[in-house]
This record gives sequence, C-alpha cells and structure tokens, in this order.
Amino acid sequence: MAHVLGQNQYGKAENRIVRVYRDSTRHEIKDLNVSVSLQGEFEDVHLTGSNANCLPTDTTKNTVYAFAKEYGIDSAEAFGILLARHFVDDTERGVVHSARIRIEEYTWDRIRTPDSSARFIGSEEVGHSFVRNGQETRTTEVVYDGEKVQVISGLKDLVVMNSTNSEFWGYIKDKYTTLQEAYDRILATQVTARWKYGYSGRDGEAQPNWNRSYTHVKRHLLEAFAETYSYSLQQTLHSMGTRVLNNRAEVDEVRLELPNKHHFLVDLEPFGLKNENEVYYAADRMYGLIEGTVHREGVVPVIPVV
Repeated sequence: MAHVLGQNQYGKAENRIVRVYRDSTRHEIKDLNVSVSLQGEFEDVHLTGSNANCLPTDTTKNTVYAFAKEYGIDSAEAFGILLARHFVDDTERGVVHSARIRIEEYTWDRIRTPDSSARFIGSEEVGHSFVRNGQETRTTEVVYDGEKVQVISGLKDLVVMNSTNSEFWGYIKDKYTTLQEAYDRILATQVTARWKYGYSGRDGEAQPNWNRSYTHVKRHLLEAFAETYSYSLQQTLHSMGTRVLNNRAEVDEVRLELPNKHHFLVDLEPFGLKNENEVYYAADRMYGLIEGTVHREGVVPVIPVV
C-alpha cells in the first residue's frame, strides 16, 4: 500500500526575546515569545533526507533576534508581518510558500518611586525598574502566503468579574437538573479573545496602528462586560463581540472563549448565619465553557475553533 506525505510544516517555537531600548534615561521594554512555522517545498527533507531546501530552525531563531535589533519592535503585529514577509520573499530559491508567526507579548509596568523616598541620587528619573503586569497576555498570529497577509490578534488570561447585574433562570430542566435559578449572581470569567483585521498587506495598503487598536479593542471588551445586564454568559459574549465591531472598523471578526468561573453561595445556616449573597466558594473546576464568533455580515469567519 502506497503512503503519501500530507500537510507538513516546521519552525522554531517559543523564541523568548526581551528587547530593551536604552536611548534615553527612561528605558522601554518589549518582551515577546515568538514562534515561527514554515510551509513549502519540503518533501525531499522528509522523503529522501536531502536538506537542500531546508532553512534550519536555528536560522529562523537567529532571524528573530537579529530583526529585533535591526528593525526594533514597535508592535507584535508589525514585527510578525516583517518576519513572515522575510521568510517567504527572501529565502533562497523561493522554497518557503507560507510563513506563520505566532507571538505572545508580556507587559511590564514601571515601578513608581516617590521622589521623596529615592534611595540613591537620581533613582526617581532612571526609569529602569519594572513589574510584570499580571492582567493579560497579548497574542498575535500573522500568516503570509506571498500575496496577502492575515493578522489575528488577541489576548488571554484577562480575568473579569461582575458582583451583580447577572441572572440565570428559565432554562431547560429535566430529572438530572439540580441547578437553582439565580436572580442575582456573580459573573466571572477568564477572557480569551481573538480578532481578525481586515488588513491584507497588499501594495499601498496602510497598516493599522496596532498598539492603539489593541488598547481600544480591550477597552470595548471590558466596557461591554461591565455594562451588559446579563441573563447568560452567552448574551454577554455577544455584547462584547458586537461592541468591538461597532467601534473598530479595522476589525472584521471576533472570537471569544469565556469559561464561567462559578461562584457558589456558601451554606452558613449550620453556624446560625444568613448568607445574603455575601460569601461565596470560588470553584476553579469544573466550569461552563462558553465560546462563539461574532463577525460582520458578508465576512467569512476564519479564526479557527480550537
């Protein structure tokens, strides 16, 4: 029976890179985790062992670090596009047909020290001390196939909570249903969001302001979560995606994964106490997982369902 080599790709995963800008007394930091994956004419590498068409994964790693020095990192999206175009357009003999760059960005905040408590002369103005921001991780995936660019940005591990303005009732009940209807509950989730830009990278097309767009998309996600009186986490998901599309013209599609971080009222009656929606048990497992995509009419969704 004959065997056929199917889809294949290779690259260097999780290249951890910290780029420090020291051109002023207030240093700037970009902290990325970059993964490179290439597709192309690599059949012989698998079938005959010939590496003639193989760009070493070590070279892709070195390119990431060299580009960080040569071109800098203005945003994860712009850096990913730069790398993807290089691997497809500049690799010898054109053997690379498509490049996918996945980036996670970790944010650092400056440690603020009051001038009056400076421990050494000038410490308040050096600006080189940072604390890792624990809110969320920024994500980016760039794919370039030699003709067009696809950019899917996002965030993960953004934990949010509403302590009220959330209900859940009127659902299907059968003999296995034990969940009590709730008319005032905590709604908490750990947001994973991805959004696809309309940008295609064709000649003459200007890139969005990636950093500003990320900031505003995150703001609209948070505002929609806070301002939606929720009768289900599904309803909140739709409100969050719709809010982004209504306010950010550069975004065509939003996919959200919202695990329901359940908070259960603790029974305090054995201790002679009445629990008036004040004391909860925060359960980390098991959890409801609510997922969905909101996209513009006429747009074919492309963000993968994981």
